[in-house]
Amino acid sequence: MIKSIMPLSAIISLRFFGLFIVLPVISVYAMNLQGATTSIVGIIVGGYALTQMIFQVPFGIMSDKLGRKGTIIVGLILFGLGSILCSVSTDVLTLLLGRLMQGAGAIGAVVTAMISDLVKEEQRPKAMALMGGSIAMAFAFAMILGPTLGSWFGVEFLFIITAIIAFASIFVLLKAVPNPPKITHTYNKKGAVTSVLFNKNLIKMNITNFLQKGFMTFAFMIIPMVLINNYEWVMSDLWKVYLPATIFGVIAMAPAAILAEKKGKFKEVLIAGIIFFGISYLLIGTASTPLAFVIGVVLFFVGFNVHEPIMQSLASKYAKVHQRGFVLGIFNSYGYFGTFLGGLLGGVFFESVSLFDIVIAIAAICVAWAIMIFTLPNPLKKQTAYLNLEQYDKSKMTEYDNNDIIDEWYVNDTENLLIIKYDIEKISEDTLKDSLKIA
Repeated sequence: MIKSIMPLSAIISLRFFGLFIVLPVISVYAMNLQGATTSIVGIIVGGYALTQMIFQVPFGIMSDKLGRKGTIIVGLILFGLGSILCSVSTDVLTLLLGRLMQGAGAIGAVVTAMISDLVKEEQRPKAMALMGGSIAMAFAFAMILGPTLGSWFGVEFLFIITAIIAFASIFVLLKAVPNPPKITHTYNKKGAVTSVLFNKNLIKMNITNFLQKGFMTFAFMIIPMVLINNYEWVMSDLWKVYLPATIFGVIAMAPAAILAEKKGKFKEVLIAGIIFFGISYLLIGTASTPLAFVIGVVLFFVGFNVHEPIMQSLASKYAKVHQRGFVLGIFNSYGYFGTFLGGLLGGVFFESVSLFDIVIAIAAICVAWAIMIFTLPNPLKKQTAYLNLEQYDKSKMTEYDNNDIIDEWYVNDTENLLIIKYDIEKISEDTLKDSLKIA
């Protein structure tokens, strides 16, 4: 599994690294460009997420029709060209266009779907957690390197790094990532779309991704501007807040992932992250000293990194295998819309509304958010059987059509396997095999 997943995790985490590395400094950088206003700068901070949201589902459909690898390559090319445009921009509109082009390469759901194609059912949670952890690590390193390299070489240099990463990722994809197997999904298509759109657990996860990403970009809109405008810091000083915040955030990742994936405490981990979000914003909005403000930022990073390694994995657990691309496309679209809205509202409210009023509103939202997650059930563990079609008859699966013993089943045509996800408390694997054996 590791050999197949690591290159894909590297591609998606490096892509996020390219987006994250400018987050700590882009609001201050953009404010110095021709035509800058706080509202436009807010859109620039989260603008890439708007096109991510728009193109997430079309890219997913294209990957189903034309193949995963070709779709990822198109996305990486768009991302690289957008990064180049950002690096040469001298006014806010050109920078905004570049950011929108970066986001148009919406490959997040495609990479996630490809990971699901490559690994066995019982390995998917570990694979998703590995991808989530790699994204969180990319976030951590970007927070340290962004302000440092930006102050030494200029923010334009950060965009050049991003472009190099994008085009290098194409080489990694072609050379190191295997082709996914051909899968035939066998299921009743009636109500397939509505079962996703109106699934209460998926709605709660979509809202969670929306709020988490929205609070992230809102924070990155205001943190550098408050430190520079209120506390008279300079860009080269920003590492003093991002370094400790990153260290504590990384430390929080491991226990959070273990509690969620190993102990099944997904809901409890999400609530813990929300509590950190609420407290952090209250400290950021009421701080009277740089130290109190930095502590607030550290707690925010802890909350974010508690969530990030498990988000994709948890959302995928509430979906059947044939729905995962669709489910994760919607899930990521909510997140990107939150990212865009967080940057936009940060720019609009920064000068017109007091920071204290803003953080009180955010704390109230966190309380409602935690209550919503409290009603989210932790996902049940299922067992998966892999049966050779030379020995077992898939047509006999019709015996299980009208009961809840079988969660789902599909065929791996490449390996000639019948794959069945079933409730271990209602049927044993031996009984299942006996009922499907070719006479």
